Formats: sequence, C-alpha cells, structure tokens
Amino acid sequence: MKVATTNAAADHPSLKRELGFRDLTLFYIAGALSLRWIATAAAAGPSTVLVWIFACLCFFLPLAASVLALSSLYPQEGGVYVWTQIAFGDFSGFMAAWTYWMSNLPYFASVLYFGAGSLLFAFRHGHAIAAGRTYYLLFAVICLSIITLMNMLGLRFGKWLNSLGAVGSWLPVLLILALAAASFLRFGSATGFNPSSLSPHLDLKNAIFWSTIFFAFGGCETGSFMGEEIKNARRTIPRALIVSGIILAISYIAGTIALLVALPARQIDGLGGFVSAVQVLSGKLNAAWLVAPVAVLVALSSIGGAASFLSSTSRLPFVAGIDRYLPPAFGSVHPKWGTPWIAIGVYGFAGILCAVLGQAGSTVQGAYDLLVSMSIITYFIPFVFLFLSMIKLQPRHAGPNAVGLPRGRTAATALASTGLATTLLTIFLSVVPSQDEPHKAAAVARVLGSTLLMVGAGVLVYWHGRRRKRHLSV
Repeated sequence: MKVATTNAAADHPSLKRELGFRDLTLFYIAGALSLRWIATAAAAGPSTVLVWIFACLCFFLPLAASVLALSSLYPQEGGVYVWTQIAFGDFSGFMAAWTYWMSNLPYFASVLYFGAGSLLFAFRHGHAIAAGRTYYLLFAVICLSIITLMNMLGLRFGKWLNSLGAVGSWLPVLLILALAAASFLRFGSATGFNPSSLSPHLDLKNAIFWSTIFFAFGGCETGSFMGEEIKNARRTIPRALIVSGIILAISYIAGTIALLVALPARQIDGLGGFVSAVQVLSGKLNAAWLVAPVAVLVALSSIGGAASFLSSTSRLPFVAGIDRYLPPAFGSVHPKWGTPWIAIGVYGFAGILCAVLGQAGSTVQGAYDLLVSMSIITYFIPFVFLFLSMIKLQPRHAGPNAVGLPRGRTAATALASTGLATTLLTIFLSVVPSQDEPHKAAAVARVLGSTLLMVGAGVLVYWHGRRRKRHLSV
C-alpha cells in the first residue's frame, strides 16, 4: 500500500492537540445538527419521519462507519484529502479537498443569515430590522471575523464557539420535546400518524427533497480534518462519532415528530425556520416568553455551525499548502499559537467575501448565485471520493492500534457501497430542475456549467502547483 505523501508532523512545526472527547463530540453536534432541517422536514409532513430513518441507514451510517475506519487507519491532518491521496493519488486527493472547501464557502453566509433572522424573534421590532439587508451582512461579517480570529489564535479558544453552538442546537430540541408533550397532554396530537400518512409519495419532486434531507447528516467527516489536533485521534474520533451520531439521529427524528404532534404540517413554516414554529407552539400554550431565549440559542447554533466548518475545512488548504499544491504559505504554522493561521485567515476572508457578494447589488448578487450553483454538485463530489477510498483502503486486518468494523472488509464494502449509491443518486437528482422552474434546460445548463467551472479551476490550480513543485525540486 502506498505511504501517505502528506506527513504533517515531518513538514511543519508541531500543531497543538487541543480537542478531547468532549470537545470533539460537541464539535460534531454543532456542525451536523442544523435546526433548520427539523422545521423543514416537519413542514413536509409525517412521511419525512421514514425519510429520516432511511437517511440514517443509507447515508449517515455508511458515512460515520467510513470516517470511523479511515480516521483510525490514517489519523493524519487532512482527513478526506489524505485518504483519497493514498487511495487514488495526489490529483484525486487535491480535487476531493478543492471541491469540499470551495463548495462550503456559500454555507457560511447562508447559515449566519438564518441565525440573524432567528435572532430577530428576540426583539420587539425585529420585523422592521429584517427589512434591511445591512443587518444580515453586518451579522455575518462580524461573526465570521470573530470565528476566524479565535481559530487563528488556537482551538483552545475556537472550540468554545463549537461548544456554545452545540448547546444552542441541543437545548431547543429538548424544549420542543417538552412543549410537544405539554401540547399532546392538553390538546392531543395535531397530526395523524398512520400507515397512509407515514408512507412517502414516490414522485420526482419528493425524491429531490428526500435526497437533500439525507445530507442533513453531513458534517461527521469534518473532525478528521484536524487529526493532528485531536488527543489520541485513533480512539477519540470513533467514540465522539458514536455518541454524537446517536444524539443527531434522535434529535432529527424526535424533533420532527414532536413538531408534528404539536402542530399540523401546514402551520409549520419550513422556510421561516425553527423559531417560527416555536413561536406558534408557545403562543398556543401561553408561553410566549420562551421565544426570545430560543431565538438566542438558535443564533448561537448557527454561529457554532459556521465555526465548526470554518475551523475544520480550513485545514484542507493547509495540508495542500504543505504538499505545495497551494502556495507554501498555506502550510505555515504560527510559532506561538500552533495553528495554520494563514490557511484559516484566508478561508475566513473568502467566507466574508461570499457574504458580501450575496448582498452587494444585482451584479454581485449574480456572482454569489453562481457560487451557490457551483456548490450544488461539488458538495457531493468529496463524498464520492470518501466512499471509494473506504472500499479500496479498508483491509481485512486493520492492525492493533486501529478501530476496525465488525466483519471487516465485507461490512466496510457493503456500507461504503450503500453510501456511494446514495451520493450518486443525489448528484443526479440535484441536476433535475424543480417543477416550478420555467426554463428547465437553462437551469440544468447553469448547474452543470458552473460545476465544470469550479472543477476546472481546481484542475488549473493543481497543475500550477505541480509545476511549482517540480521547479522547486530541480
């Protein structure tokens, strides 16, 4: 088997191992538990309960198992970059990292705008503030600046944002469960749960929606990007994955059921988010005072989600900088802070730029929309590499220090193949335009064209970096 070309410990000053089991568990919850999805799923009706179960079995379980096994075998900094590099070579490793970090750039603006909108529920005149774009832009820019600075200073500071985000995600779910129980005891169930209502309707529109629901579980792969900053990564990552995975599955399924018990699906505004559902439910129970603290918690959840993805994903350009496929400055570690400060700073600035692009006018809005179109397919490409790497790299005997899967290679191949099939189906469905799209051919061309542009840019960056490496080695 090929030896990893990325050996961070040998190529740069030592990174500081700041994340323990509790820190990493909270990190996974902050990044993967998105309250937006609970309201969105509940608004679609009871059939999404089965969709959540299918998502757990067909995507989350294969993804978590693959990350568990691969991070135990190869716990180096970079995660999917290293695994794909070992399995298929430098070019594939770079492209897996490139598509991952580029497709996540629009995520920061979207999740922070959601948090900003949720926070307005805590203020009496929030609707008046919501009319202006400046508030959302300032919220996103200030939050991203703080997140970037804290992570540049070290995970010992940055991990507190993840912890606050996890609390901001988990407490509202517990509150929804309590409110739903109170509503059920007082009014009964607002939704009928029977075989007919629970059965998903098999049509193209629903299939597209289900495929996006599956990827609500994305995020458990990010912790391994910081493998050399985790204490005893071979053991800590699997344990944190198992605990956080149980919490995620219960939160999504139980939270969706709770909302449907308390409110009919037609009264749940999926676009308005989790707080609007809490507002309706608390008003029904004469507990309107709960809305403000929940709004603050949901805003913290959004900040924690952005922080977890920025801190982890910025490690991908860092490792690419070590391998000299990006300028060597990206691979720099600060001598005092022990962090890849340049990679973090540049990635944070790129996230701020995306937020500005989304608010700065019609022409710039078009640029932001292009970035979003680019991310539709490219977000899924790294998962294709991850599952293929799992199939190729999972040995029959993992060794004494690695955490292997029960039944070894047979189980690994079956799980990874299931995840791969789910991912490929989602890529296909993401190209299909919605029924409301008036120009379907143009919509397909826009998505495919922007994806090719994104991938083509990555190819050019890689080949330029390869030429630079050859020049330096002469």
